[in-house]
Amino acid sequence: MGVSMQALVFDGPADDTSATRVATVDRPTPGPGQVAIAVDYAGINFKDVMARRGDPGYADTWPYVAGLEVAGEIVALGPGVDTVRPGQKVAALTNAGGLADVAIADSTLVTPLPPGLDPAVAAIAPGALTTAELLVRDVARVRAGDVVAVHSASGAVGAAIAPLARLAGDITLIGIVGSAARAQAALKAGYDSAHLRGPGLADSVRETAPTGVNVVFDPQGTESLESDLAILGPTGRIVLFGNAGGGSLGPLPATGRLYGGNAAIGGFSLAALSATDPARVRDAMARVFDHLATARLVVRPIVLDGLAGAPEAQQRLATGTGEGKYVVRVR
Repeated sequence: MGVSMQALVFDGPADDTSATRVATVDRPTPGPGQVAIAVDYAGINFKDVMARRGDPGYADTWPYVAGLEVAGEIVALGPGVDTVRPGQKVAALTNAGGLADVAIADSTLVTPLPPGLDPAVAAIAPGALTTAELLVRDVARVRAGDVVAVHSASGAVGAAIAPLARLAGDITLIGIVGSAARAQAALKAGYDSAHLRGPGLADSVRETAPTGVNVVFDPQGTESLESDLAILGPTGRIVLFGNAGGGSLGPLPATGRLYGGNAAIGGFSLAALSATDPARVRDAMARVFDHLATARLVVRPIVLDGLAGAPEAQQRLATGTGEGKYVVRVR
């Protein structure tokens, strides 16, 4: 019998915490090119909710251990790994399995912790913060003078996009939220204005940006695509980077409509990019650490003690009642 550990397990698809538990499972062993990390802190992300719901492309088998980002200590190396060493403190993008005593990560997605960086903050860098950095710099290439609209502006990624986008220069930030209660959080995150998602969104945004916006970041799948196109200015671009609602993705507009509107629509997936271009993800993670070290990016996570605190935090994300970025102290 192998060595056991504690992990947060989803036993099957559920819209609530009924199929979530802290369980004793076998401790994983790193394979070629992988490392094992004794987890100090693990981030809570909306991707956990999507996996828990059983959305396609997330939990491929049950039971499932969620958790896409961790900070901790290297405890074992798989064959062929020579870039890190046992005992080294690191942060890593795991994509799954992070909410556990020990997590496995590809060595290409592991970054040593900078001296003095709070590991609770480091644990949220690989997921939400790196996603925001890649969206702003690599995908949309935000530049001075842009008007940028962001859905879920008060969420973890949205709150990180605001300060990172301002590094490009003088820009206008338009926050889009799902409820009026979230508007103040968006303004606090650094948005110039906050607008409620719904039938009047386009008119509301156009009052702020009469000629339209240059960039729309949208994690809602395709459900808000018509509104996105309605607020887009000529040569503007829409970046879809999630499917928070969990429904079926709708079709994209006809090519002729994009031609006529001088509009571009693109997509982004951190998990997919980490598989096809891990060096780009690791470089973005390193830039995030530099932003944190120099206070260009300031994040104050809500730290929960123990894996048992994770289900409630995940449910808050699922119901839209969560505030801030949640991190679990695992050990």
